Amino acid sequence: MSKLTATPGQTVGPFFGYALPFPKDNELLAPGSPGSIRLQGTVYDGAGHTIPDAILEIWQPDSEGNIVQRTGSLVRDGYTFTGWGRASVGNTGVYTFTTVNPGPTKPGSAPFISVTVFARGLMNRLFTRIYLPGDKEALANDPLLSSLPEDRRNTLIARRDPDGGLTWDVRLQGEGETVFLDFHADTTEGAAQ
Repeated sequence: MSKLTATPGQTVGPFFGYALPFPKDNELLAPGSPGSIRLQGTVYDGAGHTIPDAILEIWQPDSEGNIVQRTGSLVRDGYTFTGWGRASVGNTGVYTFTTVNPGPTKPGSAPFISVTVFARGLMNRLFTRIYLPGDKEALANDPLLSSLPEDRRNTLIARRDPDGGLTWDVRLQGEGETVFLDFHADTTEGAAQ
């Protein structure tokens, strides 16, 4: 059997700004709900300028580490945690989600949020993770983080804000570039780039 060659991709943006957003898309649960936090950050290009038309999607377990298996992500009811959200950045490049601190999916594992980034000029979306700060042992034992050079690991670890929220910036290129994951068709595991 011959192997097919993939056709070139098309830039994923900035055309999605009017088609993908929907009401409350960045609220994985209603703001002010018990246990809710704000996840925020800024998307930067390789020159350090903000990108005004990126979109981020996140997937995560609930605060107990359970993978959500409920419908309702596209039609928010205001109280059900959905585990999935989409946020577009404003003219300042800032995104915001209302979510919860994800719990570990296995005892002793480092909790994280999966992220996809869409932005102008990207031929394909980018995949990465946001790890919660704090549990140094779990972070040190995480297979993905431990596979990275030490100076690159911090690009995946959020900062805890004074109000309990999280801040995590995306740098598409250049100094402090975020580590992105490469998923191959022949494996279920991602490799860091």
